[in-house]
Amino acid sequence: MDFPAFYSYAYPTPDGFEQARVQPDAAAFNASLGEFILPYDAVRTARDPEATLMAFLESTYRAAADLGGWDRHGLECAPGEPLKPRVLRRDGA
Repeated sequence: MDFPAFYSYAYPTPDGFEQARVQPDAAAFNASLGEFILPYDAVRTARDPEATLMAFLESTYRAAADLGGWDRHGLECAPGEPLKPRVLRRDGA
């Protein structure tokens, strides 16, 4: 790549992953790399850079999890508060 970018991939790549609709519009699947790419400049110049990056990360995760048939129980949790670590309970919740 000749520009800075965020990326997201799944391994093994589930069928249909490359056709998944992800956010934001600036994100695209790069067939030669086998992953979704989001140019850094699209995030840097966005009205809300954090929300733009999170939309990319969350939408590519959902595409991989849904198409891959992942058992998501125990993999997902609610977002935390910025600069405040979450305390994990011993029961995993």
